[in-house]
Amino acid sequence: MPDSGRQSVLFPVLFSKPIVVTCDEQRLSSDGGSILLLPVDRAMRLTESLAGAIEDGRQPGKVTHELLSVVRQRVFAITNGYPDGNDAAQLARDPLLLLACERSPTDDQPLASQPTLSRFENAARARTLLAMAETLADTVLAYQQQRRRRPPRLIRIDVDPTCDPTYGQQEFSVFNGFYATSCYLPLVVTISFDQEPTKFLVAAVLRPGNASALQGTLGVLRRLVALIRRHFPRVRLRLRADSAFAVPALLECLEAAGIEYVISIAANAVLQRLSGKLMRRARRQCRRHGQKVTLYGAATYRASRWSRSRRLVYKAEMVVYPERAPRDNDRYVITNLRRTARAVFAEYHGHHDMENRIKEIKLDLRMDKTSCERFAANQLRVLLALAAAILLQAFQQKLPAGEFVGAQMATIRQKLFKRAVQVTESVRRIVWRFNAHYPWASVWRQIALAVGATGG
Repeated sequence: MPDSGRQSVLFPVLFSKPIVVTCDEQRLSSDGGSILLLPVDRAMRLTESLAGAIEDGRQPGKVTHELLSVVRQRVFAITNGYPDGNDAAQLARDPLLLLACERSPTDDQPLASQPTLSRFENAARARTLLAMAETLADTVLAYQQQRRRRPPRLIRIDVDPTCDPTYGQQEFSVFNGFYATSCYLPLVVTISFDQEPTKFLVAAVLRPGNASALQGTLGVLRRLVALIRRHFPRVRLRLRADSAFAVPALLECLEAAGIEYVISIAANAVLQRLSGKLMRRARRQCRRHGQKVTLYGAATYRASRWSRSRRLVYKAEMVVYPERAPRDNDRYVITNLRRTARAVFAEYHGHHDMENRIKEIKLDLRMDKTSCERFAANQLRVLLALAAAILLQAFQQKLPAGEFVGAQMATIRQKLFKRAVQVTESVRRIVWRFNAHYPWASVWRQIALAVGATGG
């Protein structure tokens, strides 16, 4: 018997009787609730498609763990809060992971070990990573096409970089002065449909710490637009981004492709002269009423490096905080939309939710767990975290009305997935026993029915 089965911890003075804490050998899982993800993954064919995009260069006679099993093991471990391959040392016999990998939950043969997972990550090559990235994007689009009764009229594409600090000898880790740390600068891309507020994660590209805004961006957009056109041929496309992306090459590419755009642009002396008259008017109104004032205007603007003039909309705003002097808050957006300036800014403000999606995939799913030495291995980790996020977002779309609608990934994991279960298996069935005092048992059952359970 392993040591964990024999050792005990005693607390002899807490109560009238000593408390003994032991670890036994029953088939238990602390992530039993995440069985809800299994039918969603099967319906999307997410991990199956992802594994199919990977070239298996191993010698068949020496293969113990198929690629599909390895991919499912990593993706489901990430969704349950285990982003590091080292966690496999404790999770290789977890009943939930065994079941996710189409193994008996009482199987004594473990899943892939940490060395196997490490070899899997470090075997990644550029061609394989590109195929995996396109497969993930195509899976999201196919799923969205399937769940909609009618094609969308408009798809918004939001792009945003984020800082991924590095702490070792990772390849292409570079010191970035803006973030004051050595890091990567991954690019995250989402899509949203018509007036739906949800931004669906569709791409995540790891980039060196000194990457410019356009490094990798044009390639990602070209491939993504082609995939979107394949699934939704007549849809209008609109790109939203922050000021780092207001560069001539991207603007010209979008205009040539017939894509609408709403991109902020950093303030400069020329822009401030254009908005000066409106800004002075805002200051006068603020002094008169002592409240926040927001005024909108539009003009034609051509930067020195641009080949032609483009439409500029601007906001002349005075913000007022308690016990502080009023402050200027002028903002500028470049667009090819023919809407009022107020409507253009309302459209641009929808981009701000990107920060929440990035926080979820970084903090809840640890996309920033890029501690491998090879850059390609770290990109693979990013794609596995993206796959976990795609699976969780598809699960979120199936949640019935109630307290979990709109819940963040960490909340769903904590309240729905992190449930201790006892697992038994007979000839006829596998039994998943939850604690009788689980506070969300009735909600969990409703969700199980929503994702495909029959309620037998």
